[in-house]
Amino acid sequence: ASTMDHLWYCSNCSLGNATLDNQTLQANQSSVIKRNEDLAKVEVAVLCLIFFLALTGNLCVLLAIYTTRHKHSRMYFFMKHLSIADLVVALFQVLPQLIWDITFRFNGPDYLCRLIKYLQVVGMFASTYMLLLMSLDRCLAICQPLRSLHRRSDRLSVLLTWVVCLLFSIPQLQIFSMKSVAHGGMDCWATFIQPWGPRAYVTWMTLTVYIIPVIVLSICYGLISFKIWQNVKLKTVHETSVSLTSSNSHGGTLSRVSSIKLISKAKIRTVKMTFIIVLAFIMCWTPYFIVQMWLAWDENAPKEDWTFIITMLLASLNSCCNPWIYMLFTGHLFHDLLHRFLCCSSR
Repeated sequence: ASTMDHLWYCSNCSLGNATLDNQTLQANQSSVIKRNEDLAKVEVAVLCLIFFLALTGNLCVLLAIYTTRHKHSRMYFFMKHLSIADLVVALFQVLPQLIWDITFRFNGPDYLCRLIKYLQVVGMFASTYMLLLMSLDRCLAICQPLRSLHRRSDRLSVLLTWVVCLLFSIPQLQIFSMKSVAHGGMDCWATFIQPWGPRAYVTWMTLTVYIIPVIVLSICYGLISFKIWQNVKLKTVHETSVSLTSSNSHGGTLSRVSSIKLISKAKIRTVKMTFIIVLAFIMCWTPYFIVQMWLAWDENAPKEDWTFIITMLLASLNSCCNPWIYMLFTGHLFHDLLHRFLCCSSR
């Protein structure tokens, strides 16, 4: 998941008679807005790389899942929708931000300004909540392995998640619009009627996109860790008792223990994968939200370009790192995709 400096805690936010900025804007809209051109060039170069990796990586994941024989498994189903969410991030967050950084101003009509702002936050919510849904699924799979779930319930949960993301993003349509800026120019700005508006907005986004999901994810993996520890302890006791039985019963019981072990290893592998994805999410987003909350609540916070841009780019990396994590834990997917590609090209 990623967000940008023009996304929700924007660089251009008019607050009635005051202006909240994080890119060294002056105290009123009529002042000349400048930027560090060298820093902007670095930002454009990094965003180009992030966009390329996010687009190609997630397209490869979707193609690999589509071509595999096990594409209807529940884990692949959630992986597919997380990759779709990351593609939304690449196409509607990273790409617009890249174009915006090149042009410096938003060159488009008002409806396009509102639409892009809306889709940017849809992608941010979707990538976070799909990861949350995947982790909840792994938690239930480990803690309640005998539960009966149908394909329909998985589809319903994903559908509801997308609906929630679309609904939570609606405020963007009202907050952002084309506004007059310095020297008669126009730009896509966020307008808040009340002085406390930006703080409420940034706090709401931080809670719904970062703090609450991280709390739920921590609970999930706490329960998973406890259940796995219980499982290992029970297996140790069971294998000790098996070793004391007769050779005939030993053979039958050992085969059952081995089969249970294999199933547990398969589940634990998917748990490890989702845990690494969660860890990457936290590492990429934590600095960004710390900076956002600091800027929103501390009037004396330093408003340095490079501090904000570095944390923004780090958050953007989250949209392109998930495919590499998939490759690490489900390498056979990409091996099968490469094999099919080579077979088709040789014909």
